[in-house]
Amino acid sequence: MSGEVLLELEVTPCTFIERLNRFVALVEVDGEKRKALITNTGRLEEFIIPGRKAFCTSKSGGKTDFVLIAFEDLNGKGAIIDTRTQAKAFERAVEMNIIPWLKGCRIKRKEVTVGKSRLDYLFECPDTEIYAEMKSAVLRGGGRGEYAMYPDCPSTRGQKHLRELMELRKSGKRAMMFFVGAMPGVERFRPYEKGDPEIARLLREARKAGVEVHALSISLLPDGKVILEKPNLEIKLREDF
Repeated sequence: MSGEVLLELEVTPCTFIERLNRFVALVEVDGEKRKALITNTGRLEEFIIPGRKAFCTSKSGGKTDFVLIAFEDLNGKGAIIDTRTQAKAFERAVEMNIIPWLKGCRIKRKEVTVGKSRLDYLFECPDTEIYAEMKSAVLRGGGRGEYAMYPDCPSTRGQKHLRELMELRKSGKRAMMFFVGAMPGVERFRPYEKGDPEIARLLREARKAGVEVHALSISLLPDGKVILEKPNLEIKLREDF
């Protein structure tokens, strides 16, 4: 159900200045330079451009005053880089039962230990359970920018998760990796080969082994509403194009 409101945030317009390190950005809020937490460990090179408009939320405690939630993107909507917001929006969509590939499911547990990894979710669905890992896809690709892509840099953690999901599938359990394309205007998902060719290879191998691969898209409105853009993005792995 496109356009459904998933969350309502109190956002503050800000301007990105620079990324000080992996987890901290320098932003300008009301003419003052302030530090903002970055929860996304990707490179985010298409967004972290000095002078780019962004959206922050205030926070208390720690060495930062704000959380950098999103960057202004298409038609004034925000591309959500904050992984916590992505997860909360997804979880709300599950509660609302508006994700077609999780119809009738609920979140049974979070942070589920499997082998030597932790997976994000264990879903309880009619007559089955699904072990699942969520990934943030905030890299735009394609001739019209219609693809949400992952990852934008090498991810040994993502590789490990895919291998664990394949092992689960071999043992007869349902396993899933899904992607949150947190940008307006995307229609499809595909792996970014240049970011991590091994992830792309493992994704193809995993799907052939029966691991389910899905994606949805969300975006941020200027008033702080997080909306569901598309509940079911088309999946395009290398074998498909």
